[in-house]
Amino acid sequence: MKNLHLLSLILAPHVSEKATLKTESDRQYVFRVVRSADKVQVKRAIELAFSVKVERVNLLNVKGKEKRFGRFMGKRSDWKKAYVKLQPGFTIELATA
Repeated sequence: MKNLHLLSLILAPHVSEKATLKTESDRQYVFRVVRSADKVQVKRAIELAFSVKVERVNLLNVKGKEKRFGRFMGKRSDWKKAYVKLQPGFTIELATA
């Protein structure tokens, strides 16, 4: 039961140019996580989901942008981003092409 809770903390990998460069240069992977998650929970969830050893986790709150939806102004939801650095020798295969 506890493992299912941990796995539900990771929403998706965040794919962007910056995230790809971080992966290639620093062994850091970027994930979208639940806004209530803390560093210890994210570390345990990543280790459980991908069978790797995590060296460090940094969390970042991302503010939602103000956007126009037709003639109405709206706001995208706020979300949380996790930068996960792995110990040497470990990698995560996010996409196999």
